[in-house]
Amino acid sequence: MVATPDIAASETGAPMAPKPGFLSRNRHFLLLAPGVIWMVLFLIVPLVMMVYVSFWTQTTFAIKPDLTLKSWATFFGSETYFGALLRTLRIWLTVLFLTLLLGYPTALFIGQFVRNKTVQTVLLVACVIPFWTSFLIRVLAWRPMLGKEGAINIVLQKLGLITQPIEVLLFTELSVIIGMVQIYVVFMVGPIAFMLARIDESLIEAARDLGASSSTIFRKIIFPLSLPGVVVGAIFVSVMVLGEFATASALSGRKVNLLGNIIVTQVGSLKWAFAAVVGVVLTVVMAAVITGLLRIVNLRREL
Repeated sequence: MVATPDIAASETGAPMAPKPGFLSRNRHFLLLAPGVIWMVLFLIVPLVMMVYVSFWTQTTFAIKPDLTLKSWATFFGSETYFGALLRTLRIWLTVLFLTLLLGYPTALFIGQFVRNKTVQTVLLVACVIPFWTSFLIRVLAWRPMLGKEGAINIVLQKLGLITQPIEVLLFTELSVIIGMVQIYVVFMVGPIAFMLARIDESLIEAARDLGASSSTIFRKIIFPLSLPGVVVGAIFVSVMVLGEFATASALSGRKVNLLGNIIVTQVGSLKWAFAAVVGVVLTVVMAAVITGLLRIVNLRREL
């Protein structure tokens, strides 16, 4: 009769390996449990509830859990609300482009031209110094800068570049874009500078030895290797700009309504169903943007 492995082991006198218990077999599930529970309770459940409430029946003074598409039809059938969606997308694309245009050269200088790690750290800290003050103060500080009698108009008139104050600088869509670019450009600089600092200098030296020009090195080596940082920065900027409402309210005089402003207004008016509709639309837009950006590079592999 052939002995089983356990019996054979005991007969030879060798110690038998203990069978793994329940905790050992399911250790990875136990480690994941707190995060999964947190995500379900504070992400999945609120999203499901928001979608559900968006179909409730909204009256002037009350809301009833009777499912209807009236709030959805109001949003997409109204030029005001659908126009706010288009305006949000337009401002997002503009701010994203300008933050990349301004942030990439700064990150390139910090990550490639400054080789001392201490100096790199000091420069990155200098970029985030404005965040040591309140967000609202940083937004409102643009008012005395952009007004008809603000600092920018005064300087331009003193230099003789203009004869009349530029009125379009404040309480317009332009002022909102200026404020957002100044606030969020640092979120583009940080990730790009991190990726540029990781580039092996020997790659660039080898390209130079092979006769590659500076533009070719940038196009073939530097920019492709920094692309993960560009995507991460774009995700940061996109999420914050798409959900913005404070900057638009403060710098446009409530003349520029974004989706975030509509949500705040509807919640303040106790119109939960319509606010939920706008919230669902904004969530879908953010998810589509992030999904599109993540398709550009495989961040899990690159980072």
